[in-house]
Amino acid sequence: MEELRPGLWYWTAIHPTWYDNEVGSYAWDAGSSVVLLDPLSPPTLVDELVSGKEVATVLTCDWHDRSAPELVERLGSPVHAPAGGDGGLDAELFEPGAPLPGGIQAYGATHPGEAALWIGELNALVVGDALITKDGALIIPPTWLPENDTVAAVQKRLAPLLELPVELVLTTHGEPVRQNGGEALRKALLQSAS
Repeated sequence: MEELRPGLWYWTAIHPTWYDNEVGSYAWDAGSSVVLLDPLSPPTLVDELVSGKEVATVLTCDWHDRSAPELVERLGSPVHAPAGGDGGLDAELFEPGAPLPGGIQAYGATHPGEAALWIGELNALVVGDALITKDGALIIPPTWLPENDTVAAVQKRLAPLLELPVELVLTTHGEPVRQNGGEALRKALLQSAS
């Protein structure tokens, strides 16, 4: 587990059903509560972080349930997932604009049932499948788009994120963007779609 900023933790784990790929997860210690973001097999340090605090799990995609059911049982963590998908997870559904635990705000993303999450206190943007890091760059993965969707259309839908003072982009696929997150986001959303 790596502390990216005070109170913001990052770890990776092998996804058991996704071709043995590593995926990223985050924990945000918001003071009186800890929010777990797309968690997969949280390390035991998470148990120490949540001790004596409210704990909630917030998903970027309703299909990123990963270890959410285990956390409900182990930590009593309610699960919050974007509305509009068909992930079938027993969760409290939220829409873009909804306030979430830890002061997190939800924005629309690529798919129905997906959201970009803004942690304003950290100037950090958390993204699931809408944006990934590949070869050191933040990109919209064209092969992951819904049928009949285009990179240009996604760029337009994600454009409101450019108004945020982004410093970190916390991807769940690929390494997080630790520096110059706003510039990486601009490049991903304003470059020509090919």
